[in-house]
Amino acid sequence: MRILTWNVQWFRGMDDVVDVRRVLAHAMDWGGQPEVLCLQEVAQHMPGLAGAGEADQVAAVAAALPGYEVFYAPAVDDWRPGRAARQRFGNLIASRLPVWQAQHRVLPYPPDASVPSMPRALAAVTVQAPWGPLRVGCTHLAYYSARQRVAQAQALCDWQREAAAVAAQPPRADAEDGPDTPFQLRVHTVDALLCGDFNSPPGGDAWRVLAGVDAPPAVFHDTWTLVHGPEPQPPTFRVHETGAVPLACDFIWVTPGLAARVLGVRVDGATTLSDHQPVCVELSNDGPVRVMR
Repeated sequence: MRILTWNVQWFRGMDDVVDVRRVLAHAMDWGGQPEVLCLQEVAQHMPGLAGAGEADQVAAVAAALPGYEVFYAPAVDDWRPGRAARQRFGNLIASRLPVWQAQHRVLPYPPDASVPSMPRALAAVTVQAPWGPLRVGCTHLAYYSARQRVAQAQALCDWQREAAAVAAQPPRADAEDGPDTPFQLRVHTVDALLCGDFNSPPGGDAWRVLAGVDAPPAVFHDTWTLVHGPEPQPPTFRVHETGAVPLACDFIWVTPGLAARVLGVRVDGATTLSDHQPVCVELSNDGPVRVMR
């Protein structure tokens, strides 16, 4: 099973061309037809973004990926007087696995007047993986504000702790609440995969929170570290930007129960179809097959 994450910069390549289909075609080809695709910086009706125009990129993704179900969690959702459509910007998950439910979340947005900022969100769905239910989270943390970024990373850990607690003590069944009511029983699971653009390098502020470096035990494990040990992850941002310092900030994390399923994780350092590089993880469908380092 493969899951690919990519900050697509509203599908704008380093050549300044915005093209949803060419980005998705590359993701499908390089990622080996991933079962789940997680994208950040997907826009709807955002003409202020260079080349985006009034396009509905969520609809364009759905049209380009037949057989996938698309779930969108806009972090920005603005309505301006005189506009015919809301302006949205956020995270998208496309799955060709059955989806039990979607439970998106708004992430913390503490004040930080010293820097520019925008709201952030977590797109989250529970899919039916070959071995059982799996929660998949797709997010994009604050770029300028360390205060916001750390608060958001802490909230992601809380998301996992809360979901694990509910899975351990699921809601009771009630005969009056049938399958088509808001109180219907849902699928809950401890296992989760979290991916996206964390705007924090390995060992950086948000990375340390997610890895439980300063407050063990760890809620998540970095899949690159699981597979490659001390070998540094290749950079995933500004790799092809002239004069810039490349940075690794796009990661795929798994909860401890999934760590043994991680077969491999890789970074596409060659593509120039965004200012970020895609990352893909492969998980075993047949149970634990490797030993954690």
